[in-house]
Amino acid sequence: MFQEPDYRENLSLMLSGVLHDIGVNERNVMRRRRESMLEETMSNIRSRFTDQNVTYYHLGSQSEGTTTIGLQSDIDILGCPHDFNIIQNWSEWEHGKINYLLIQDENTTQGYCFLQMLRDDEPLPVTVIPDENHITDRRGRILYKNTVIDYYLQGAEQQHGPSIAEQGQPGLCDSDKVIAYPCKSWPQSASGWLDRQGIGRWPTQEMRRYAASTGFLVVPTGSKVSEYPELEWRISTSLTERCIMFNLNITQIRCYVLLKIILKSFLNPQDEINISSFMCKTVLLNCVENTESGIWKDNNLFTCLTYCLLELHSCVQNDCCSHFIIPENNLMAGQFTAETKHELSKNICDFIQNDRQRLLSIDIDDVGHRL
Repeated sequence: MFQEPDYRENLSLMLSGVLHDIGVNERNVMRRRRESMLEETMSNIRSRFTDQNVTYYHLGSQSEGTTTIGLQSDIDILGCPHDFNIIQNWSEWEHGKINYLLIQDENTTQGYCFLQMLRDDEPLPVTVIPDENHITDRRGRILYKNTVIDYYLQGAEQQHGPSIAEQGQPGLCDSDKVIAYPCKSWPQSASGWLDRQGIGRWPTQEMRRYAASTGFLVVPTGSKVSEYPELEWRISTSLTERCIMFNLNITQIRCYVLLKIILKSFLNPQDEINISSFMCKTVLLNCVENTESGIWKDNNLFTCLTYCLLELHSCVQNDCCSHFIIPENNLMAGQFTAETKHELSKNICDFIQNDRQRLLSIDIDDVGHRL
């Protein structure tokens, strides 16, 4: 598949040159990352001095350096209150903290969980409902409803699921702020990922060790196919994903940026979010894991892009895009109708079959004209 005619190599080099010129180059990617990490540090200094008792994480495309001016990416900010403690076993319970036991059973969707409220004075379940944000299930467990986010978002101008959308000042990016609760240990449902080894020994052992020591977060949103949408919390491995993205090479980053440009130009017209950029990221990471590292170089960018698009097409056809770290979590479950699936499949095939013409018609960042 990777032995391609000269035109593919020439087009790959041209695409790499265009992406370099619009800011997707090593220097600019590192600059964006340094700026984001500095902003994260400043946010946490302000938090400590104002007694907010919250740790902030700046995530997403801006922090990864995987965006351009034309993509107009938001800044994703996660706020984690210190007084919450999500545990997977009783040994992790902490005195004086707001402790919740993470539950995954036959009623939870893969990649999601319930949170059972525990006492703060001893490691035992709470037996009396404390407020309207909790409910007793049929087993007598007092569970935390994800609709508590509505309390935090009171007065927010725009609410997108579990996040607050804030419009940036002139010259600054918009931001999405999300509340998340931390768990210090690695999710048991993702234990297999720590031992999984892809072709080319990627991700590396160092990345896996970082993941195991970082833990995860739970975010107040349920699955679209859940029977209990108000009770489910999504398991988020965002910090590990940021580490993984920081370890991609420039060709892999350029491929991801191209996928997002194609997504915005051809697959999600009129701002309809059928396929998310996170799905594109997942497709890219799965492709990187399942190929030799030597193919991800500038003179092979066009072929790598085609490979990712074919993988994305397969996901749409099968209604299944497996989360990179928790494969049982299908990101496309309940995502689109049969009609939308047919349209997306057709559009992806159309792009693959007419790739050069479609690339020349891209308006974002003037890519087509530059080519």
